[in-house]
Amino acid sequence: MAERSTAAVDVADNSGDEPLTAKADQSTADGVAKNRERDTEDVEAQGSGGTEDPGKASPPELHSGHKLARRYRLEECVTRLDGFSSWRAVDEKLRRAVGVHLLPADHARARAVLAAARSSALLGDPRFVQVLDAVEENDLVYVVHEWLPDATELTALLAPAPLEVYDAYQMVSQIASAMAAAHREGLAHLRLNPNAVLRTSSGQWRIRGLAVNAALRGISTDTPQRTDTEAIGALLYAALTQRWPYESDAYGLAGLPKDVGLIAPDQVRAGVHRGLSELAMRALANDGATASRHESPCTTPEELVKAIGEMPRIRPPEPAFTAPPDYQRTTYQQGTYGRPPAHPGATQPVPTPPPPLQTRTGKALKWAVSALLIAALGLGSWQLADALMEQGNKSDDTGTTHTTDGNDKNSTAPRPVKTISIQGAQEYIAKGDAQHPADVGKTYDGDSSTFWRTASYKDGPDMEPSYKPGVGIVYDLGSEQEVSAASIGLLFGGDHTTVTLYATDSMSSSVLLTSMTKMGSVTTTGRTAKVTVTKQVKSRYVLVWFTALPYAPGDAFSDAGYKQAVTDLKFTG
Repeated sequence: MAERSTAAVDVADNSGDEPLTAKADQSTADGVAKNRERDTEDVEAQGSGGTEDPGKASPPELHSGHKLARRYRLEECVTRLDGFSSWRAVDEKLRRAVGVHLLPADHARARAVLAAARSSALLGDPRFVQVLDAVEENDLVYVVHEWLPDATELTALLAPAPLEVYDAYQMVSQIASAMAAAHREGLAHLRLNPNAVLRTSSGQWRIRGLAVNAALRGISTDTPQRTDTEAIGALLYAALTQRWPYESDAYGLAGLPKDVGLIAPDQVRAGVHRGLSELAMRALANDGATASRHESPCTTPEELVKAIGEMPRIRPPEPAFTAPPDYQRTTYQQGTYGRPPAHPGATQPVPTPPPPLQTRTGKALKWAVSALLIAALGLGSWQLADALMEQGNKSDDTGTTHTTDGNDKNSTAPRPVKTISIQGAQEYIAKGDAQHPADVGKTYDGDSSTFWRTASYKDGPDMEPSYKPGVGIVYDLGSEQEVSAASIGLLFGGDHTTVTLYATDSMSSSVLLTSMTKMGSVTTTGRTAKVTVTKQVKSRYVLVWFTALPYAPGDAFSDAGYKQAVTDLKFTG
């Protein structure tokens, strides 16, 4: 049966929806759609952005607070590109966050977007971010979809390190299975990339933008199953290596070295699971690569699911158990069931219990010992009281007050300061594109020569309203901590850098700044920012947020402009 040539099935309705006509760039080897140049933005990325193409139809002039159907209140525009815009909004009827795509009804792709959205909604598979509404109203076409505040994009998950073996296995298993189900219903994605793959707080993987993302951009192909299968292979490759399997950099990941071709993941990074490495190569064989270890390539999601099923199952790691200091194992937990352990060839000594003091002599002895103990305690208490009274008299004579209450407000003893260890970090993206998410770990690696940097902006020093509310990194402290200060090493000095600390509930960029607790702020012209916490709060996650950047000359990484870089960061409590 021939593959479908569009991202969505043709829907027969009274609106006269037409199939997509614009074609994706074709691979010179096999005609697979290639859109990598356009893959640096994602229409549904929570926090992604773009620039409008002046040659396309302009989206309606909408603003934050505008309400659709007297129900969906627009909150923040996250993408404005190619004649359409994408928003984070609030469904006031159900009191929940939603996402909304908007484009003029006379847009060249409006019919196709409606058809794709309705097809995706009919699928109803919970592994996909659900389309909730698709409407044409008042010269507007809009598509409403789920917004998952507890989910994290694969882009952000890969920023600090590759996925663990079990997580990568779960990701490719669930994504491949979901896409196989979609293709059985005639639906394709064609824009499956790290921005379109989410992991929820419960560990489930979800896909957003099924059919709709491609329709918004007018992408289609004659081989949709091969296109989506190769995309899954690229996702697995990135999850295993933290590298994008093509020469160009994308999604905060470095591409492969030029002119070396596609090499297997286990040749890129040591310790990569060999079975998953082979699986990624079999899926990426669509790009003309040689299938790894002479295995046949997978050209459809169904074949990929079958190949995963033939692999030895990868089991989750055993949970580590750390006993508290005062924890003592019982004989039951030690496996002895209350009996001394048997050691072949060794005779175990049997302890002899002391005889009980049940005779008259024994009872008398117990009473005598008790009396001696009581007398000793009384004598010790009297001596201690006498010593304290003498010390008090000395204090009165010298006019010095000695405070024994550690909570006394007059106490001048300084609080002990400790450095709080950082367990992980990822960029917080309130609007627009990410900065350099792969480098966030360099801010606390103990090496002052490495750093995370922002992009270089033409206007400044304040980032808002020209660009975005700010840029920054959320740090995971491992557990709830009471932070007292943060010391931030900066690469650039000058007028001026403004940085603020916020306590937040998670590392996700879906948590709004307005819902966070501001802990402290500072503006500096030097190369060190010391932020003192003015509002004490216990939090596991702390956002370091830059809202103003100094002007700096061009360097090997970026042009001259308003920018900043963090070399070392420490939290103290």
